Amino acid sequence: MKLPGQDAIARQADEHLVTHRVQLPRAVVERPIRQVGKRLAMALVVLAATAFIVWFDRDGYNDSSDGAVDLLDSFYYATVTLSTTGYGDITPVGDGARLTNIFVVTPLRVLFLIILVGTTLEVLTERTREEWRLNRWRSTLREHTVVVGFGTKGRSAIQTVCTTGLRKEQVVVVDPSSKVVDAAAAEGYAGVIGDATRSDVLLRAEVQKARQIIIATQRDDTAVLVTLTARQLNRTAKIVAAVREEENAPLLKQSGADAVITSASAAGRLLGLSVLSPSAGRVMEDLIQQGSGLDIAERPVIKAEVGKGVRETEDLVVSVVRGHRVLGYDDPAIGTLQLMDRLITIVRVSRARPAAPDTRPLPMD
Repeated sequence: MKLPGQDAIARQADEHLVTHRVQLPRAVVERPIRQVGKRLAMALVVLAATAFIVWFDRDGYNDSSDGAVDLLDSFYYATVTLSTTGYGDITPVGDGARLTNIFVVTPLRVLFLIILVGTTLEVLTERTREEWRLNRWRSTLREHTVVVGFGTKGRSAIQTVCTTGLRKEQVVVVDPSSKVVDAAAAEGYAGVIGDATRSDVLLRAEVQKARQIIIATQRDDTAVLVTLTARQLNRTAKIVAAVREEENAPLLKQSGADAVITSASAAGRLLGLSVLSPSAGRVMEDLIQQGSGLDIAERPVIKAEVGKGVRETEDLVVSVVRGHRVLGYDDPAIGTLQLMDRLITIVRVSRARPAAPDTRPLPMD
C-alpha cells in the first residue's frame, strides 16, 4: 500500500541521492601499491617482448645513424614505438619487419597503452560503475530485511535470521556511523549511512519494499521515532523493535511495532533463572543462541500431522499458532492439528527441518 505523497518523497530522495551514502558489498580489492606494481610489471614484459621481437628480426630494420640495429637499439625502438613517440631514426625496411609491425607490434602498442592508462580509466569509470550497481541493486531489491543498528543486538538478529535461509543480499543495514556500515559491507551486507529517523534515509534502504524491519538502536527514543517513520512508509512490513526499558514497550507498539523485545528485562530474567537453576539458565541460553544445540523455531504443519494431537508430532511442540492466537501445548482448544496451523517447536540443530520460505526463529523476551 502506498501512502499519499510517498512517490513524491521517493523522487525527491532519488534526486538528492548521494552515492557514497549507500555502501554495497564488494569483492576484496588489492592494495593500490600492489595494483600499480602489477601494471608496471606487465608493461615491462610487453616492452621486453617487443624489443626481442625487433632484435630477432634486426636485419629488416635500418638505423639512420650507423645502419645496424643492436640489442640496445631494439629496446630504444620498442620504447619510442610503444609510447607512440616515433622519432623515425630506426625504421622497418624489410617486408617481414613491416608485417611484424602491423600484426604484432601494433597490438602490443595498444596493450601497452591500455596497461599504462588502465588506472586512470578505472578511476574515471568507478563513479559510473558504482551508480550502475546502485541502480541495479535498488531495482532488484524486493521483500528484503532492513536492520536499523548494527551493534550487538542488530548483528545477532541478522545472524539468527540468516540461519533460516535468508541470503545476505536480502539484508540492508542502516546506521549513522560510516565505520559500522563499512563493517557490515565487509560481511556481505548492503549498508546505508544516515539517521534512520529521517524518511529519506529509510527510502534509500528501500524500506517501502521491505518484508520485515528490525530496529536495534541504542536509545529507546530513537527506536520510537524510527518505528513511526518506518510504519508510515510501509504499512505491511513486520516491524520488530528492541528497547532497554520495559516501560517503553507499549509506546513502541503504539508507534507501529508488531513485536517489542525488552533487552534489559530479558537479560535480568535470564540472570535470575541462572541463579535459581544454573542448568535451566544454560538451557535458556542455548535456546537463544540460534544454530547450536537446541533451537526454538516456528514452522507450518505438514500434511502428515493434520488430525494428530500435539504430542504425536516428531518435534517437541510448545505452542500452536492458530490464526492470531498463540495456544499453549496443553490448551484444550487445540484439539487436533489443522493444515493452517503453525507450530512453535524445540528441536536439535542436527534434526532441524529445512526451513520453509516463511519459517522464522522466534525472538526471546
